[in-house]
Amino acid sequence: MTAQKENVQRKTLVIIAHPELHKGSRVNQKLAQAAAQHTTTVHDLYAAYGNTAIHVEREQQLLLDHDRIIFQFPVWWYSCPSLLKQWFDDVLTYGWAYGEGGNKLHGKEWGLAVTAGGSDFAYTPQGYNHFPLEQLLRPFEVTASIIGTTFLPVFSVYNAMQLSEEELELKAEEYAIHLTSAMNPLCTSAV
Repeated sequence: MTAQKENVQRKTLVIIAHPELHKGSRVNQKLAQAAAQHTTTVHDLYAAYGNTAIHVEREQQLLLDHDRIIFQFPVWWYSCPSLLKQWFDDVLTYGWAYGEGGNKLHGKEWGLAVTAGGSDFAYTPQGYNHFPLEQLLRPFEVTASIIGTTFLPVFSVYNAMQLSEEELELKAEEYAIHLTSAMNPLCTSAV
């Protein structure tokens, strides 16, 4: 089977976690549109659960039904929005995702698509944030390892609030390619 046919058959789930997705997140909206055109399923956590409890069994079934899981979110305080953190706590349960008998996600691909307000230079030892973005996202990589998934290269968009329309179109095209391409898994994130 060719790599191209494998890409077509891969079932990708993009889980979006942005509380302001439909009220002003121009970049995440554009990325979400690109994902909707090029993936199996796009799942907006804030639209699904804004002020309600997470339906754990439904979320676990979504994970089981897909081969590649991508989490799309803005970097907030060097992590993800709170609902996504709650999702991890509730959905990735002992005996299901990790621990004794917790092998349900083994062999799946696990990745991140993040937006950052700062420049790529801001995420250097000399920059405002003092650390590379991939280093700040290490907890997500460790989670992937613990649950038996393959951590994929990170798709990142810097200067999210300053992108021109042309730059945003280019990033959306790059994201579509990222979501549908065969990726060489890395042991560490690549930004």
